[in-house]
Amino acid sequence: MKIIQTVLQMQKHVFKPKGTVGFVPTMGYFHEGHLSLMRQSRKENRYTVVSIFVNPIQFGPLEDLAQYPRDLERDLRLARKAGVDVVFVPSVQEMYPAGLSLTMIDVRGVSAGLCGASRPDHFSGVATVVAKLLNSVRPTAMYLGQKDAQQVIVIRKMVEDLNFPITVITCPIVREPDGLAMSSRNKYLSTSERVQAAALFRALLLARDLVAKGESDAMKIISKIKKLILDETSARIEYITCVSRADLKPVRRIEGEVLVALAVRFSSARLIDNMVVKFSVDEKVSL
Repeated sequence: MKIIQTVLQMQKHVFKPKGTVGFVPTMGYFHEGHLSLMRQSRKENRYTVVSIFVNPIQFGPLEDLAQYPRDLERDLRLARKAGVDVVFVPSVQEMYPAGLSLTMIDVRGVSAGLCGASRPDHFSGVATVVAKLLNSVRPTAMYLGQKDAQQVIVIRKMVEDLNFPITVITCPIVREPDGLAMSSRNKYLSTSERVQAAALFRALLLARDLVAKGESDAMKIISKIKKLILDETSARIEYITCVSRADLKPVRRIEGEVLVALAVRFSSARLIDNMVVKFSVDEKVSL
């Protein structure tokens, strides 16, 4: 496994013999969710590149940039075990040599709601760094996790609008045995909060079951999810919403595929999760 630290070295790296290149962008501190993306890339491509970069321009002034968990030695060991060919580990100075006041990419519309409502500069920071990483790695496919559903849609839109010649592939959420979506920020949870956090998945399962039984009123579903979370956790709810899977616009009724998404805050952790549900008059099922 090769470790590359500069953009120029990454751009000059030649994969021999030629073949498809899968790319997994990360901020490190790997968990099974990250590793599942690497393994999927390995199955579908000749080569796999993983980036590790904690991107400062996607963090707000009061967010956890300084505290964000880091363990490069462990990450490199896990990447090697997963069969990764190249790990790209640029510094902040390498990615932003002119400082943090720079050209930014604003993906309008899909970045405005959900997490974008409380983190107004977040997705501009995400889109900008992903564009820079794509120009450095030059992959044929990029692998992202469904847990960050809004981020996936923002990046898909950017890739489409800016004509990047790559395929964006979304992989399923990887969960702990009790259903909590794996996240590097789960380490911020206290012991009692960690137990409570499993209620987020139960809330999404409740939404799925309600739709399967014929409930299509989005506000009724949101109300019942909210009650479950408030009854079973100490978390503050940031949002619970039902949105179109295509453009993230809020829906009043569940028709076709709809994304049920939520974000909550415990004392030191902001957690997000989502589930796609599908309502059909003829066949009341959910995905």
